[in-house]
Amino acid sequence: MDNSRACNSCGKRTIGSDLDTGNAVCTSCGVIQEFDNYNPQIGGISGPAGTYIRAGTSGTGTLYNYKETKIYEAQKEIEVLMYQLGFSPKKSEEVKAMVVKITEGEYGVGRWFTVLIGACAYVVMRLDVKPLAIVKVANVVGCDIYELGRMVYRVVDFLDLKLPGFDIVDSFEYYLRNAPSFSGVDQDVIGKMLKQGVFLVQCLVKWYVTTGRRPLPVVAAVLVFVSQLNQIEVKIEDVANELQVAVVTCRLRYKELLERLVKVARGLPWGQDVTVKNIMKHVTFVIQYMELKSMAKKSDKRKCFEDAGFDLDYLIDDCLSIDTDYNLDVADTENESQYFQMDRASRLSIESANKFQMSQECLAMIYSRIKNEMYVVEPKNNRNNNTRKRKRRYDVLPYVEWWKGESEMSKKLLVKDIVEKDVGLSAMPPSYDGGCLAYERRKERIKAAKFRIHKTMYPSNAGATDKIELCPVEHANAGKKRRRKKQVDVDWEDFIIETLLLHQVEEEEIEKGYYKNLLDLHVFNY
Repeated sequence: MDNSRACNSCGKRTIGSDLDTGNAVCTSCGVIQEFDNYNPQIGGISGPAGTYIRAGTSGTGTLYNYKETKIYEAQKEIEVLMYQLGFSPKKSEEVKAMVVKITEGEYGVGRWFTVLIGACAYVVMRLDVKPLAIVKVANVVGCDIYELGRMVYRVVDFLDLKLPGFDIVDSFEYYLRNAPSFSGVDQDVIGKMLKQGVFLVQCLVKWYVTTGRRPLPVVAAVLVFVSQLNQIEVKIEDVANELQVAVVTCRLRYKELLERLVKVARGLPWGQDVTVKNIMKHVTFVIQYMELKSMAKKSDKRKCFEDAGFDLDYLIDDCLSIDTDYNLDVADTENESQYFQMDRASRLSIESANKFQMSQECLAMIYSRIKNEMYVVEPKNNRNNNTRKRKRRYDVLPYVEWWKGESEMSKKLLVKDIVEKDVGLSAMPPSYDGGCLAYERRKERIKAAKFRIHKTMYPSNAGATDKIELCPVEHANAGKKRRRKKQVDVDWEDFIIETLLLHQVEEEEIEKGYYKNLLDLHVFNY
């Protein structure tokens, strides 16, 4: 004790160790020496044990260290998230095994680990070709889809996986059978809606409506359409909420579907009268036409007879000769008779393959099938004669079945097989159509800008500007919701075009629409 250090209080070298606490105490004055019992702990993967307490106490008589506690909490979090996502025990074990492989058995704590669990769950379902919306996983995990998408990319890259493509047909079938909006629908009707929906979904794939777009809004649009087709009241807002997608996007996809069907209807005799507003009245004939076109063989599509003529009046009269097949209202028959009136001198005859690419046998088959599958319609005699606008009302008897589902497009096909099918329309991607429309709009804006520049620079020779052909304002501003006629509307784009024209920029460069690059190159190049 004499060799001990001096006491901080009395200065005597009488410092000893307390047996209970281990602190250094002066035996003369009894003062505890400060910071004498400091013992640095070098923490490992299990963490520091502590001097007085031990972390991780759980239950009576059990002690867990830091690592065991972390693993326990991580496994518990995985089980909770898998339960919220509705995973089976087998799928939950696959997700847990993937997490263990990525973290090398260390698991983790914090927000990043929760996002990792959601990413592994999404990857497991994608590998099993099961529909699982990334929006749903993001809502359960509590992050946005972009953060979850980045984590999915890291998981796939770390495990060197190759995810299969998103199957929109399987997704449509899953939501049709499991969405709450269709829980009360009969299974026979569900089976018919499934074939119709698969047919339309694959037609949208052929028309490039799904290219570069999120697939679930397309699924929602087709679900609503086939519901209306089978007289099932479903709101697009409810379907969008169940699929957890934006209602606005679903409405746009639904509108694009109607627009494509209107273009297909142009192949019918009365197709010029079909619009987006009345397409549901003609949709049964349009889908029948699409189904027949898809069932036609390649060898029959271009089969024609150059010198063979046929009487279209005879074929139509033969189809409409049996009065017992259907009954139409007299007023409606008079209004629709214009489609079947034809001058005898102007009967159709096939002179070349470019004018008519359907053989007489094929056309006879189409009309015979339409005759056999014609709706049985009863006229509404109890009409209100006082109403100014008379609407056509028909009662379609329920035992008449217009949908056969015999086309291969009603079954799941590969993309290369879908592209080869003919459904009455060969459309380009909507982005391509939008680009062409924007290109034409910029051309018209350039013409209008040249007109204004010439009028300003040469006011005395304003009459010469009449030679410049100007487009209508509503075409130049195509794509806007409100269109004004006969009114010059100058906006920021017109000012930029005028500036570029004044700096001698070629019109072909301006038509491409890269305004910022052109301004940096020709205007702000000092």
